[in-house]
Amino acid sequence: MEILLVFIIGLLHAGGLYMLLRRSMFKMIIGLILLGNGANLLIFLIGRLVKGKPPVIDEGLKVFADAYADPLPQALVLTAIVIGFGLQSFAIILIKRVYNVLETDDLDELNSTDEEL
Repeated sequence: MEILLVFIIGLLHAGGLYMLLRRSMFKMIIGLILLGNGANLLIFLIGRLVKGKPPVIDEGLKVFADAYADPLPQALVLTAIVIGFGLQSFAIILIKRVYNVLETDDLDELNSTDEEL
C-alpha cells in the first residue's frame, strides 16, 4: 500500500509542478492544489499507515508494544486541508476578478505595463 502511495505522491508533485509552469493563472491554481494534496499525502504516509488500530494508546497500558496510528500527522493534514481550501477559494475569486477586469488570465500579458497596452 505504501509503494502505491509513493507513486501517487510523485505523480501529484510532478503534475503540480508542470501546471505551475504554465502561463495561465487557472492552471497555476490547479498546480497549487495538486502540490498541496501531494504534500498532505506525504505527511499522512510519514505518520505510518496502520489499518484498524486506534490513534491513541489505551489508558491502562504503561508501555505500548503494538502498532498504533500516530494522531499528529492526521491533525496536521486536517489543518492543512482547511487552510488549503481557504487559500484556493481566495485565489479563485482573485483570478475571477482579474479576468473580469483585464479579460485575460495569461501571466505574460499581466506583466505588461499600461504604456505597452
